[in-house]
Amino acid sequence: MTHELKTPISTISLACEALGDPDVNRSSKMAENYTRMISEENKRLAQLVENVLQSAMLEKSDFQLQLTNVDIHQLTEKVVKSMRMHIDRQKVTMHLKLNASSHVIEGDIVHLTNVISNLVDNAMKYTPESPEITIETRNQGGQICLSVTDNGIGISKDQQKLVFEKMYRVPTGNIHNVKGFGLGLSYVKTVVEKHKGSIKIVSDPGIGSTFMVALPYEQEKS
Repeated sequence: MTHELKTPISTISLACEALGDPDVNRSSKMAENYTRMISEENKRLAQLVENVLQSAMLEKSDFQLQLTNVDIHQLTEKVVKSMRMHIDRQKVTMHLKLNASSHVIEGDIVHLTNVISNLVDNAMKYTPESPEITIETRNQGGQICLSVTDNGIGISKDQQKLVFEKMYRVPTGNIHNVKGFGLGLSYVKTVVEKHKGSIKIVSDPGIGSTFMVALPYEQEKS
């Protein structure tokens, strides 16, 4: 893992040094290549750091939630706002249908933010053409149900049984540079279950996927 982290750091450092070279600055094509290289390696580094943090959290099965009152609607809107640059860049059509009448729960705002971010990020990664994502909430049986639906590549029945396993990656066909559901969804499942909730998936290959999270209003005190 140390080697994995050092490699992009070294590449970024070298690219930055190269951009300081007057000869490089005089060549717009060279400067563009180095800038692209920095951007790609920065994304790789960010993914590696996220993997380390999430993996450490998953290994520590007795981790404690920091419970506060969390407004799921406000949190969802905040996550979408924070991802706006990526949403616009990929020309995603985003629909928010926040219809739950009761949407304040007792939860860990940091982990719940990561849950929503992971689900939206995965929906974007696995929807290569004309991406359309819908985030919807409703109330059912003392729970708030939040769903993230995309019109992406979908997941087969066999793969649906495996997507929440640690390090599992859904085959992506011709889609390149996708890091996979793997650790992200394993983390999401762990956090949701720690909140006494549940998560399930409904998906059809070639049509899209819906991830549905159900979270209760009350948390048991330990």
